[in-house]
Formats: sequence, structure tokens, C-alpha cells
Amino acid sequence: MLIKLHDRRLETAEDAFVVLEADEPAPTQGAVLVSLVRFQADGDAWLSAGRKVGVVLQPDEPVEGLAYDLPRLSLVALTFPKFRDGRAYSAAALLRERYGFTGEVRAVGDVLREQAHFMVRCGFDAFEPSDGSTPEQWARSAFRFHHVYQAAADDRAPAFLEREGAGSASPPRSV
Repeated sequence: MLIKLHDRRLETAEDAFVVLEADEPAPTQGAVLVSLVRFQADGDAWLSAGRKVGVVLQPDEPVEGLAYDLPRLSLVALTFPKFRDGRAYSAAALLRERYGFTGEVRAVGDVLREQAHFMVRCGFDAFEPSDGSTPEQWARSAFRFHHVYQAAADDRAPAFLEREGAGSASPPRSV
């Protein structure tokens, strides 16, 4: 199941991307999601053909390796090999805050709803939950806290700005 964040709402979504393994032949059309190695080998041809392309980054693969190609990518999927490996949080924040990536940032792997709040704050906007949770459960977890104390990739106003009247005091909408 794929859950996507749209206007602070979490909803089930169809996945338009076909995941290609290392040696698997690519379909002649449609969106593809590939490893960094496969993207480096075939990505320019797919992008030149006007196709949507996404790249799956493993925790040990640096986001910086995609910096040049980010404006042309539709999706970056960041892998959580196990729930206690948090390198993907840093990668998501770098994509959004340093590189200004506006495409989809998807959490894949050992993705649990207890992490939803932190994932949204770091810039993830799509999730493949490994725990079978629903969009409603994700929304409760992602937006359980009304106030935040620091700025992050989700652009929520910190509590000190809300007190000064500069930020929105209304909570984010859930499903």
C-alpha cells in the first residue's frame, strides 16, 4: 500500500512507478523506479524520452550524488532497512532544505506509523508502511502534536511564532 500526503491529508494512492530490479528490462513507457546504480547507467535515456524517473537510495548512498539530477527526477525513495536506522531522515531533510527538491520523497523498507510524525517533519510525503497501518492511523500519528518547537521541512510554524501571532494556530487537518 502507498500512502501519500496531500494538503495535510494522508490518503491511499496508486503507485504509478514500476520498480525495476538491476537486470530487469524496462517497459517501453511509463514511470520507473530504479536503484542509484541503474539510474546512473540508464537514467539519461529515460529522462530524455520524457519519462518520469525515480531513484531508490540506500542508507549508505549519499543524496549529494543526485544533486545535479534532482530537478529532473519525479521521486526519490529513501530506504529504512530497519526501524532504528535513521539515516533516511537526514537524507529527506537534505533533499528538501538544502537541495530544494519538490518531487515526491517516499519512505520504503521498515516503515512504521510510530515514525510518521518525524517523517513528515523531515520532508517525506509518501510512505509504504510495513506494519499494515491505514491512512487514518498514519494521520493520527503524523499530526498528533498540535505545536512544534522548531522549524523543519514541513513548514509548520514553531510555537514561539504562534505566540507572536506570526504563525497559524490551527492544527493540521487529518483524514
